[in-house]
Amino acid sequence: MLRVLSLVVAIMSSLVSPALWAAEGDGKSDYISYIELKPFVTNFGSADNLRFLKAEVTIQVDSSDAHHAVNAHMAQIRNDLVFLFSAQTEESVGTVAAQQVLAGEALNLIQDMLREETGESFVTDLFFTSLVVQ
Repeated sequence: MLRVLSLVVAIMSSLVSPALWAAEGDGKSDYISYIELKPFVTNFGSADNLRFLKAEVTIQVDSSDAHHAVNAHMAQIRNDLVFLFSAQTEESVGTVAAQQVLAGEALNLIQDMLREETGESFVTDLFFTSLVVQ
């Protein structure tokens, strides 16, 4: 019984070890961090149909360099997102699908700005943790 157990452990080790070596050798880290931005509050719509939007946004980064780059450019990120949110219409925030499109636009906006400023996009994802439209 002990021999069989030893054999099973040896076989399992030989199967797992190459996968671990490959993961260590590919240069990717398991670093993931989330940066919560202060809430955004803005008006949007036309002068005769002015609406209100409050968004809480969290962005995902996958390296400490990315975390530092986001913090270094936080003022510009917030500025660009305020302008994006204030340019919306009822249709662009009225459904979950439309809100997902808006999240993608916000992600692309941040990535493009960081790529222009630093040479890398850094941000891997963007989430609305709260989105209120009135």
